[in-house]
Amino acid sequence: MRDVIMFNAITLDGFFEGPGNDLSWHRVDEEFNAFAWEQIKGCDAILFGRKTYEMMASYWPSPEGVTDDPVTAEMMNTWPKIVFSRTLKEAAWNNTRLANNAVDEVRRLKDQPGKPLTIFGSANLCAGLTAAGLIDQYRLLVMPVILGNGVPLFHHVESQLNLNLVDTRIFKNGNVLLTYRKP
Repeated sequence: MRDVIMFNAITLDGFFEGPGNDLSWHRVDEEFNAFAWEQIKGCDAILFGRKTYEMMASYWPSPEGVTDDPVTAEMMNTWPKIVFSRTLKEAAWNNTRLANNAVDEVRRLKDQPGKPLTIFGSANLCAGLTAAGLIDQYRLLVMPVILGNGVPLFHHVESQLNLNLVDTRIFKNGNVLLTYRKP
C-alpha cells in the first residue's frame, strides 16, 4: 500500500492562499527549488483539485513558467498528474488524467504498488481526503509571513485529527518544514 502525502505552504497564521488567490508571499529560492524537485521525484503522480490544477496548468507550460524555472517546468510538464473535478470536461495539460471521485480513486491507487502520491495545494481535495482518512503524511512548509486574512488550509476539515511530528527541516530563508503522520 502506498502513501498519500499532502504538501502545502502555509503562513504563520495558517493561510495557504491570500485574498484573491495571492501566493506572492511564497519564499522561493534555490534551496526551496531543489527541495521541490525532490518532492516530485519521490512520487509516482501529483494529485490536484480543479482550482490548483487550472493555476498550475496555466503557468508551467507558459513561456513565463519555462523561463522562470526551466527545471521545475520540465518536471511539472512531464510528470504524471491526476486532477479531480466534477466540472472539468477535459484535462489538456501534458500527462494529466481527469477523475471525478477523489475518495474512490485515491483508495484504488493506494492499494497499488509504487511510490507515494503527492497532493500540492488543493485545500478542498485535502479536506475531503483527510475526512476519508486517506492522507498518510502532512508536509507543511511554514513561511515566516502573517497575512491577517486569506484562505485557511484546513477550513473544510470538520473533526479533530491528531498527528505525530516525525521530521522538521529549517531552510536558510526562514521557511520551516513540519512533517506529520497519522498515529
